[in-house]
Amino acid sequence: MNGIQYVTDEKGRKVAVQINLKKYGAVLEDFWDGLISESRRKEKGIPLEKIKADFVKRGRLGE
Repeated sequence: MNGIQYVTDEKGRKVAVQINLKKYGAVLEDFWDGLISESRRKEKGIPLEKIKADFVKRGRLGE
């Protein structure tokens, strides 16, 4: 596959992959975002108002 190279060990087994990020960076980023989203699926959410209040308290957001 153009832009994809496999790294093999001394026995010829595929152990890693090198991906051309100029060519596949956006696709890889979407894939990574999906993995992160799936890993956080069961986490409890934080209400937006709580986040805003925290930012205001820290001086990162005007009231």
